[in-house]
Amino acid sequence: MDKVSMNALLAEMKAGSVLAAGRKGAAQAAQRPGDFAARLKGALGEVNDSQMKAQALARQFQIGNPAVSLEETMVSLQKSSLSLQFVVQVRNRMVSAYHDIMNMQV
Repeated sequence: MDKVSMNALLAEMKAGSVLAAGRKGAAQAAQRPGDFAARLKGALGEVNDSQMKAQALARQFQIGNPAVSLEETMVSLQKSSLSLQFVVQVRNRMVSAYHDIMNMQV
């Protein structure tokens, strides 16, 4: 993985942490009401693609493909693991917010 790809990954992770913290994006979500569902669906698709790519690279490395390096495989596996953890945390926060709203006194 080259330096440019690593910097792009770091930028994505920082943007994800900012969105998870709720510091940015609330105003943007208010401007486009139906956009959240589309973004969530797109994020889940990207996580799935990342998982599939990591599994394919691991399989190719296991069968001894000389074009696939251990470093590339491990970075891909770690990237897919982090993206899955991020999606799980977003889901947990959404479920917590749902429970808080349902437990409000009217």
